[in-house]
Amino acid sequence: MSDQPRRPRSRPAGKPYRRPQKDPVRILAFEALRAVDERDAYANLVLPPLLRKARERGDFDGRDAALATELVYGTLRRQGTYDAIIAACVDRPLREVDPPVLDVLGLGAHQLLGTRIPSHAAVSATVELARVVLGDGRAKFVNAVLRKIAQRDFDAWVEQVAPPYDDDPEDHLAVVHSHPRWVVSALWDSLGGGRAGIEDLLEADNERPEVTLVARPGRATVDELLREEAAEPGRWSPYAVRLTEGGEPGAVDAVREGRAGVQDEGSQLVALALAHAPLDGPDERWLDGCAGPGGKAALLAALAAERGAVLLASEKQPHRAGLVARALDGNPGPYQVIAADGTRPPWRPGVFDRVLVDVPCTGLGALRRRPEARWRRRPEDLDGFAPLQRGLLRTALESVRVGGVVGYATCSPHLAETRAVVSDLLKQHPETELIDARPLLPGVPALGDGPDVQLWPHLHGTDAMYLALLRRTG
Repeated sequence: MSDQPRRPRSRPAGKPYRRPQKDPVRILAFEALRAVDERDAYANLVLPPLLRKARERGDFDGRDAALATELVYGTLRRQGTYDAIIAACVDRPLREVDPPVLDVLGLGAHQLLGTRIPSHAAVSATVELARVVLGDGRAKFVNAVLRKIAQRDFDAWVEQVAPPYDDDPEDHLAVVHSHPRWVVSALWDSLGGGRAGIEDLLEADNERPEVTLVARPGRATVDELLREEAAEPGRWSPYAVRLTEGGEPGAVDAVREGRAGVQDEGSQLVALALAHAPLDGPDERWLDGCAGPGGKAALLAALAAERGAVLLASEKQPHRAGLVARALDGNPGPYQVIAADGTRPPWRPGVFDRVLVDVPCTGLGALRRRPEARWRRRPEDLDGFAPLQRGLLRTALESVRVGGVVGYATCSPHLAETRAVVSDLLKQHPETELIDARPLLPGVPALGDGPDVQLWPHLHGTDAMYLALLRRTG
């Protein structure tokens, strides 16, 4: 081996090396997607602190934050479709492509196919991002793939990568509307009907939901919230206000002070229906048996206070019980928050007049807000939730007095989490009857044959909340 020192390698003739340009918006969007992928985080929890830090550093203004939010949520909502398109443009299975590379490609695909960003700008900006976060070598791969994607628009790509509807309706809808096939099948079973309805539902899942506020009775008024910019009354709940252009709820005084909250209108309707259900006998003790994180509990506590009733809010997880306590802080009437297992309650049976259990579930009714959940859930998750859902409803029925009312709610329309649970418990508790919940949602259309209620994003503009009301008769 020679003792002579190595000569430095000279750069090939041509353009001098150019450092990649850092784009704070796309770097932040990439960081959010990596957190969702690596840590199983939810974008609605990851993104706000990232945006706040970017604003504090002076990197972002309002338009930058809006673009970063669109890039993250748009990429997650259409991930399944974009993956199918990317797969058609690479020479290896997607499982062999590094996840960070797939995240960059997904961001690029969304800019090309889901936004108005010009194609050349979408490609160049994404390649620059790849140079920063992946290195020059893999940036060349990203560049080659994106140039292939840019050759067609979204509709043309879908026509190529989705199987024909007549050959396989569920797989066609899964690719076109970016939902796992089993989720398409489950939603279709619950919704019923033909192609138009399920397509409307799947498309609604891919739309950005409005921010909906609730004016907590006795603490804030709808008129106060309507003074906010681009605020409109809710469609169905008398306490709801919609921020039609998004916005930052934390900037609203009443929200910041806890007198109002962010709460989907479907969630409000569930609480209101339970509160207004007819009772035989006294109306003094209310229970929210699955109270975390506190939205329904805060509304119920305020309604109970107006009648001189007391709410007990129970939540198994101590940190979530803390969120409930924060939501109820300042309630005008008496209440209590405890950390307790709702399937093994510390309270005596038969003591409550009204009981709500909004049970843990797959969350398939809130895919607008948590689009990544559709890719995490598996059919076998239903088996894990089933015993808990039945156990919580059983305890709720045992906790209510004769003549009292139980509300069973889920944020999933899956029949295994809704009617199947209620049907099983009615067989075990013949001293219980179903109440028609539909009259307790006045003005809300398309509530079906009853007596239970299933809300839908495409029909009601809410999450797909389910509610069954049961009265203990003996």
